[in-house]
Amino acid sequence: MVSDAQKRANERYRKESVKQFAVRFYPADSDAWEHLQKQPNKAGYIKALIRADMEKNKIQA
Repeated sequence: MVSDAQKRANERYRKESVKQFAVRFYPADSDAWEHLQKQPNKAGYIKALIRADMEKNKIQA
């Protein structure tokens, strides 16, 4: 069981360190939505696409 102090610490870390981005898929994007839904790890898949694009364009993080 996680203590209240640990929960507060985890929440504080998440608020300060974790970034989030939402994407909406309209009906015209249904093919992209369906492809994404087939991926077992959606976040990992999106991150891999971004990293591949960065490498292709020689962008350094």
